[in-house]
Amino acid sequence: MATTHQAVDAHANRLLGLLSFKDYRRLQPHLRRVPLGYRQSLYRARQRLGYVYFIETGVGSLVNTMASGQGAEVGTIGNEGMVGLPLLLGGDRAPTSVYVQVPGTGLRMTAARFSAELARSASMRTVMLRYAHALFNQVAQSAACNHFHTLQQRCCRWMLMTHDRMQSDQFLLTQEFLAMMLGVQRTGVSAAAGALQRAGLIRYSRGIVTILDRRGLRQRACECYGVSKREFDRLLGEQPRRDRR
Repeated sequence: MATTHQAVDAHANRLLGLLSFKDYRRLQPHLRRVPLGYRQSLYRARQRLGYVYFIETGVGSLVNTMASGQGAEVGTIGNEGMVGLPLLLGGDRAPTSVYVQVPGTGLRMTAARFSAELARSASMRTVMLRYAHALFNQVAQSAACNHFHTLQQRCCRWMLMTHDRMQSDQFLLTQEFLAMMLGVQRTGVSAAAGALQRAGLIRYSRGIVTILDRRGLRQRACECYGVSKREFDRLLGEQPRRDRR
C-alpha cells in the first residue's frame, strides 16, 4: 500500500493520507476546502458529476430514490473516503444521489482533473479501488443488517459510525436523515433514540446528538459496526486512535 505522507496531516481525510507523496503533491494544487452544509447536494442521480469531494468532517449520504419519490440511504461516506466513486469505475454519473447528512468540511476538485490524475497513476488507482472495495462491503453489510437486526441495534451502529467521522462528541443528526438511514418512520426513530437517552448513552434534542457513553453504545450495537470497521482498517490501514470514552 502507498506510504502515508506527512503533508497530508494538515487535513483529516483518511483516503488522501494513503496516497504516495508524489500522487498527493499532484492533487494538492487542485484541492479547495469548502463547507458542506446540511442537505447540500454533492451530486444528483443520472446527472454528470462535476466535482469529487474528500470529506474531512461530516457525513455524506448515498441515497437511492424510488419512482414514488421516497428515498432510502444505501451507504454513507465520511472522512475515510470520497464522493464521486463512479469516476473511478469508468462512469460519469450514477443512479444514486449524494447529500450532506451531517454538515462539516471537505476538499473539492473538478471531476475532469481527478480523472486525468487517476489515469496517470497506477498507485493512486490502487488506493482508490481499495476504498471502493471497502464501501461495497459496507453497503453489503448494511443490507444484511437491515434484515436481521433490531432498530435499536442499527441506531447504535449508525451513531457510532457518525461519531467516528466527527471531531466532536456532539453533532447534527436530524430525525429525517436518521429515519432514512434506518429505513423506518420518524416515530420509530423517536422511540429508539428515546430508549438510548433514558439509558444515559446519548442526549438527543432538536436534531443534535451528544454521545455520553460510547462504550455503552458499542455494547448495544450489532456486530455489523465492528465488521465494517475491521474491513475498512484491513483495506485502508488502521486509523489512528482518538480519545474516546
